[in-house]
Amino acid sequence: MKRLVCALLAACTLFAFSACSKSSGTNQKQEGKKKLVIWDYFETDSQKVMMTKLLEGFNASHQDYEATHVYVPFSDYQKQLTLGIASGELPDLVIMDGCSMAAFVKLGLLADISNADIAWNEYLTGPMESSMLDGKHYGLPFATNCTALIYNKDIFDAAGIPYPDENTTWADFREIARKLTKNGISGFGNAATNSDEGTFQCLQWLYTAGGSYKDIKGGVEAFRFMQDMIKEGIWTNEAVNWTQSDVNYNFMGGSLAMEQNGPWQIPVFAASAPDLNYGVTVLPKYDEKSGQATSILGGENIGIVKKADLTGGIAFLKYYDQNEVMIETMKMYGSFPPKAEAAKNSYWTDDPVQAAFIKQLQTSIPRGPSPSWPSYSAAIQTGFQEVMTMKKTPEQAAEDTQKAVNAVK
Repeated sequence: MKRLVCALLAACTLFAFSACSKSSGTNQKQEGKKKLVIWDYFETDSQKVMMTKLLEGFNASHQDYEATHVYVPFSDYQKQLTLGIASGELPDLVIMDGCSMAAFVKLGLLADISNADIAWNEYLTGPMESSMLDGKHYGLPFATNCTALIYNKDIFDAAGIPYPDENTTWADFREIARKLTKNGISGFGNAATNSDEGTFQCLQWLYTAGGSYKDIKGGVEAFRFMQDMIKEGIWTNEAVNWTQSDVNYNFMGGSLAMEQNGPWQIPVFAASAPDLNYGVTVLPKYDEKSGQATSILGGENIGIVKKADLTGGIAFLKYYDQNEVMIETMKMYGSFPPKAEAAKNSYWTDDPVQAAFIKQLQTSIPRGPSPSWPSYSAAIQTGFQEVMTMKKTPEQAAEDTQKAVNAVK
């Protein structure tokens, strides 16, 4: 998260939020309806339209509640939630990054809604786990996404190489990248910047090799694989400095044959590279005996703030839980529905690009979930940076990263 500009700004912002909450009368009667306030950090035009339509639909379908939302800048979001916990001035529901949810459960922000009349088992496993802690439900997955393998068909065609698919192994992937690295083109690149954005893109390689965010040594083969490919120059060493936007910029510019990225880049292609001839498939699996590779979940969850009366918040979640509501909302948002049945809608399944991301979602997992995720993420990404910059051998990096992970409280 970005730093808060100054304490005065935080205090003024909190006062503004408090005044808004008091004037709107959260959970108070107004014109015959109780008010529900939702905080979100959505700032693009499409996201704003999505929230407006979602709230209009809820309000039209309920005689007892009227929902409104308050925009809180993403850079200040966690700060404002923390301040709100201390002051008691909070909304009724919050939309937040899925990997942040466990930390705020531990801080006492969110209510246990495990007894709500919701069919939890209808959701994709990974997204649902990101909204849980210790077997209890603290909200619903709101929007979900993941990374997959995006490739330039023209570069493959010029080299006479078949496109990668669900049967592509790490060995196949390495050979493909080797053949495509020439004439100023690198075979592959991802976002490995030293931040949680880098963890989001690198962690799946560790899981696919048999490790986890707590078992680094079990996935040491991922460290070896990445370092070997970078030594060969077929996985660009620029990845350690790249964000996901940087990776996509280079892919669109033709200097990458393959990239690891997410569905949020689809509208970027349409706007900035409409003639780009690309395809999408699942990430390469470890070997022929392995199942589909893991990917890491992105997206948001929606949770109910712990208050005396949770009825209104649960009513909103039950409204969003409807397949038709979720489908229309995610069409506007540009992400995927976290419910298995909703994700089968033809809007996504009939589009081969969208369908490939949906397929990858089936084996995608959350970061954590853990209240200490930021500490785990920092330790893990330091390890990846050390491997990808040749600072340490894969074995030493795995050993040191394991010690750092074990030290997280």
